[in-house]
Amino acid sequence: MTPQRMHETISAFAAYLAVDRGLADNTVAAYSRDVRDYGEFLRGRGVRGYADAARQDVIDFISHLQRDRGLTRSTIARKLSSVRGLYRFLLIDGRSEADPAADVDSPKRARRLPGVLTVQECRRLLETPDRSEPQGLRDAAMIALLYACGLRVSELVSLRMHELHQDEGLVRTVGKGSKERIVPVAPLALHLVGRYLEEARPDLQRYPGEDAIFLTRLGRPFSRGGFWARLKQYVRLAGLPEDTSPHTLRHSFATHLLSGGADLRAIQEMLGHASLSTTEVYTHVSAEDLRRIYDNSHPRA
Repeated sequence: MTPQRMHETISAFAAYLAVDRGLADNTVAAYSRDVRDYGEFLRGRGVRGYADAARQDVIDFISHLQRDRGLTRSTIARKLSSVRGLYRFLLIDGRSEADPAADVDSPKRARRLPGVLTVQECRRLLETPDRSEPQGLRDAAMIALLYACGLRVSELVSLRMHELHQDEGLVRTVGKGSKERIVPVAPLALHLVGRYLEEARPDLQRYPGEDAIFLTRLGRPFSRGGFWARLKQYVRLAGLPEDTSPHTLRHSFATHLLSGGADLRAIQEMLGHASLSTTEVYTHVSAEDLRRIYDNSHPRA
């Protein structure tokens, strides 16, 4: 397979994912990287093109990822999913007559329970930024909104002014697969965001047409990495576990709602999960929490 031929196929596949399936740019980029990885493997074996690969080539690619590269099962499962998506596209587009990945089993994924913070730890993290200066007030508002709404970090940094409805106490966001959802905002978070918009954002705004809610000191919207770097500083100052991430606050949001008696389907809607099975992982977290309470409280435990 020549590099030119591989590039042409990947470009067509990426266009299909973006236009026909409406996937987000980050998702399209991840699929493209995985398919390029697979293409390089095939090229090393002398396979002329993606459509010329056999089922054994796909199996050997999975083995290569496991044995030679030592990738995790979740990463391998994602790459196999990308390869399957490629062959579905090639079939639809008439570029292939067979799908060699159709019946290749994905490696079993270990079910890992998400890490969560306690309510007290969330409060400690929220109180760490110095709200007397613009950047600190902004950071407190971002952390509060992330936890209050269970947003993904990409959703938080891409929020625009018209998507926050302060009077109704709601935020509208666009998540994975360009799916839009509306999430209630807790009063404390709403208050902090309101303070930030009134007291801090005018000091940070450098460009009149910029409508991102949260701005850096240079007046530009945050990147995911930029916010994560800020959060890490506060995690360290608050004495929280080092692996605390923006997604930890999303997990904490869901777990605390469930522990407070919220309906699982309502949590699914607020998180923007396509399947209830994805949300059900939080029932396991809650069950572990109940077991810990029982063991610490029951005289016969």
